[in-house]
Amino acid sequence: MFNRILIVCVGNICRSPTAEQLLRDALAPSAIEVSSAGLAALRDSPLEPTASQVLEEHGHTPGSHRARQLTSDAVSEADLILVMEQRHIDGVLSLAPEARGKVFLLGKWQYNREIMDPYRQGKPAFVHAYALIEQAAQAWARRLVS
Repeated sequence: MFNRILIVCVGNICRSPTAEQLLRDALAPSAIEVSSAGLAALRDSPLEPTASQVLEEHGHTPGSHRARQLTSDAVSEADLILVMEQRHIDGVLSLAPEARGKVFLLGKWQYNREIMDPYRQGKPAFVHAYALIEQAAQAWARRLVS
């Protein structure tokens, strides 16, 4: 049983907080906790404005997100860690090698699809990333609560 899920990207201002919101919503009303962090987080930064706008346009109400740095404690507390790109798996494992076996791509159920960073690429990139994150979050939610 997975009680704590951690979602990781680089800056923790675009992809991982979007995935955190979508997976948390998809898992409601379960007791599974979902959080996010960044391998090189823009510490204490809010959700990137375009990411926030895209969430709102899809009917979500972004919470008061503040970017946080991934720590070995956060890794050890998580039962499942979901990342956006293969290199993020390597980054998590270099910080905490004992996490091997609980780190997967968010896009695992879409043939291990990677979700590229939309940061500084304009709204179409954010819309595309949102669509991929939504598909992946729904796929994980189906498997986690069944």
